[in-house]
Amino acid sequence: MEIAYWIVAGLLALFYFYGGGIKIVRSKEALQPMMGWVDTIPMPLVRTIGVLEVLGAIGLILPPLTGIAPALAVAAAIGLVLVQIGAIVVHSSRGEYKDLGLNGVLLVLAAVAAWLGTTWL
Repeated sequence: MEIAYWIVAGLLALFYFYGGGIKIVRSKEALQPMMGWVDTIPMPLVRTIGVLEVLGAIGLILPPLTGIAPALAVAAAIGLVLVQIGAIVVHSSRGEYKDLGLNGVLLVLAAVAAWLGTTWL
């Protein structure tokens, strides 16, 4: 179970660290071609989502790696589940159903990470 956690958490951390990082540093115009939803969301909220994603990525890896408060990894995974629920709501309300597949996969992976984290942390 520990190996499975590290695989799932590592993949999620890479995805969210990159995705959150670009939401933090890029302008609205630079984000729009790949994230059409930023045209209707205020940039401070986009930046906040990016920060939450980066913190979630760090939370998946750092606590279990250091052994300091490893339960925070489960909290981070649950937080990323909530981020994906929000993303599904936003994409559905905009009729962007093609994006729901990736959101569904990320939602399931985050839920699996939370479950795996509870089995060995």
